[in-house]
This record gives sequence, C-alpha cells and structure tokens, in this order.
Amino acid sequence: MLRTQVVKLARANPATRRSFSVASIRASEGDTGAPRSSMTQGDSWQKREQANEAKYIRDKEIESLRKLKERLADQRAHLEELEKHINTLESERIDLDERSKK
Repeated sequence: MLRTQVVKLARANPATRRSFSVASIRASEGDTGAPRSSMTQGDSWQKREQANEAKYIRDKEIESLRKLKERLADQRAHLEELEKHINTLESERIDLDERSKK
C-alpha cells in the first residue's frame, strides 16, 4: 500500500509535487499589504481608511513634537539654573579674592 502511494506521488502533476519544494512562495500584489496599483480608483471605504491612517500618523507626529518641545523647555530651564549657580559661585569667589587682598 505504501508503495502504491509513493508511486502516485512520484507521478503526480507539478502542482502536487510543489508542496515538497523548498522554493519560496511568491506573494502577489496586495497579499503582503502592498499598495494597489491605482489608488485613485479606490472606493470610498479605501479613501476613508487612507484618510484615517494619515490622521493617525499626523496625530502621532504632533504628539512626539509636543514631547520634544517639553523636553527642550526642561533642558533650557535646567541650563538657566546651572548658569545662575555658576554666576553665584563666581561672584562668591570674586568676593573671597577681594577680601583676601585686603
């Protein structure tokens, strides 16, 4: 019985033998999320979906820019604090130098 099955598989058409192949299967257009060849002829659902995706991306970019601006403002405030601290240290040193000269 096994012998007859092997013979049938050996004589099978190429489509059946292809399942034993090690070659990669190629995807056709649209199978992997590839853009359609003509987006202008899409229906209203595709246009709505495309608009929603664009809005989502735009909102994410705006949010990331807002966060970057907040971080930049925090860094500037920190730099101002450091500059004030440096100025007070310099003024204290100048005062000490003047006192030691007297």
